[in-house]
Amino acid sequence: MNRAGRWLLQSGIQEPSGGVARYYRADLQENRLVSTEITGYAISSLVYLHALTQDGAYRAAAHRAGLFLTRTAWNAKLQAFPFEHDETAPAGEYAYFFDSGIIVRGLLSLWRLTREREFLDVAAACGRAMAAAFAADDGAYHPILKLPSKEPLPREPRWSRSPGCYQLKAAMAWYELFEATGEAAFERAYNQALDFALRTQESFLPGSEDSFQVMDRLHAYGYFLEGLLPRLNWPACAAALRAGLSRMAAVLGRIAPVFRRSDVYAQLLRMRLYAEAAGVAPVDRLSAEDEARQLAGFAIDSRDQRLHGGFYFGFKQGQWLPHVNPVSTGFGLQALAMWDQYRNDRLQASRQALI
Repeated sequence: MNRAGRWLLQSGIQEPSGGVARYYRADLQENRLVSTEITGYAISSLVYLHALTQDGAYRAAAHRAGLFLTRTAWNAKLQAFPFEHDETAPAGEYAYFFDSGIIVRGLLSLWRLTREREFLDVAAACGRAMAAAFAADDGAYHPILKLPSKEPLPREPRWSRSPGCYQLKAAMAWYELFEATGEAAFERAYNQALDFALRTQESFLPGSEDSFQVMDRLHAYGYFLEGLLPRLNWPACAAALRAGLSRMAAVLGRIAPVFRRSDVYAQLLRMRLYAEAAGVAPVDRLSAEDEARQLAGFAIDSRDQRLHGGFYFGFKQGQWLPHVNPVSTGFGLQALAMWDQYRNDRLQASRQALI
C-alpha cells in the first residue's frame, strides 16, 4: 500500500497542474493527457490513503487535484467536465456520464475530509447537470455528449458508448449528493438508475464472443456490483450481488489464462469483502486468497521511480501491457489493504470510501 501510495505521489503521474494523467506508457516513457475522470479517481485514492495513514502528503496531493477540477477543468458555462484536459484546447470535445459521476464522488470524498464548500458546490452542480443533460427518452442515460452543443453521440455496441448497468457506479454520486445536501431529487435519480440497472444487467455479460472484449465488459460489470452498495439492504440488490459475484468469478477464471486485468481482480475482491461486511454473502476465502495473490502480482518493483509501486493494467497473451494505471493502482491498493484488514479481523468497509 505504501509503495502504491508513493507512486501516486512521486512518479509524476500527477502533473504540476494537479491533474492526473490517464496512464503512464512504460514503453514510450511518457504520460497520456490529463483525464478529469482519472483525477477524480486519484482524489478518492489519496483520501483513502490519508484515512489509513494520516500522512499529510496524501491530503495535499488530493487537494491540488481537487482545485484542478474545480478551478481549471470545470466548465461553469457548460456545466460540464470535459473528458480530457489539453492546455492547447482546454474546452475539450466530449463529456461522459460515467466520468462525471466518478469526478463527483472524488470531490465529495475531498469535501468530507476538508469541509471546503467549493468541492461540494461544484460536485452538486455537476450532479444536477448529469441528471438534466444526459437523460434519454428511454429512461437510460446517454453515455457521451458532444461539447459545446451537449448533443448525444450515436450509441455503439462498445459498452462504454452505450447505456448499461455499469453506469450505476456513476449514479452512486447522486446518492452521496443526497446524503450531503438532503436534496430528494438526487435520491430519485439514483433510484431510477438502479431500476434500469437491475432490469438490464442480466444481458450485459458476456456481450461478445471475443474473450478480450468480455474481459473488458467484466470490468464494467464490476461497476454495476459496486453501484449496488447504497441499497444492499434491499433484497433484490443483495440477490443481484450474490449472483454477480459468482458470475464475475466464473468469467474471470475462464478468460484469465489469455487475458487478465488487475482492476477486475481488485473489483471482485473488494466486493467479496463488502458483501460479507453487509451480511449479504460470506467471503469465499480460498477464491479471495487466490485473487489477492494474482492482484499483488501486478504491482511493479522497479528502480525506475516512474514505475515503482504502480500497478500494471493487464497481462495479455503472455506479456505485460505497458500501461501503468492510476485506477488499477488505486483499486489494487484498496483491495489488498482491505484483504489485510479482513485477515486481521479489522475490516473497514465504508461505502463512501470505495475508490
